[in-house]
Amino acid sequence: QVRLVESGGGLVQAGGSLRLSCTSSGITLDDYAVGWFRQAPGKEREGVSCISAGEGSRYYADSVKGRFTISRDNAKNTVNLQMNSLKPEDTAVYYCNAYLWPRHYWGQGTQVTVSS
Repeated sequence: QVRLVESGGGLVQAGGSLRLSCTSSGITLDDYAVGWFRQAPGKEREGVSCISAGEGSRYYADSVKGRFTISRDNAKNTVNLQMNSLKPEDTAVYYCNAYLWPRHYWGQGTQVTVSS
């Protein structure tokens, strides 16, 4: 059974940093494109960042460019999202997603709250 587990969320002041991790059991994340999404109350889920399979390309939403960095730690079968210079508008539940056609997996989410 495949599981994705996000961790690293929490409460931080504006300007602070958090590092989210997405760890998998049952699949090798390096074989998959992995994305981070977020959903704020009353809003649609939106893509934040993704990294293609292997040493692939990285993509960022305009709202997080220059502040967030996605990376792989293959030894730990993990994809990390380093979030710096956090803003109150970054407050949301953050989800990771692993995708390799036709397989598609989601984690349960981790809450990030940024206070002003």
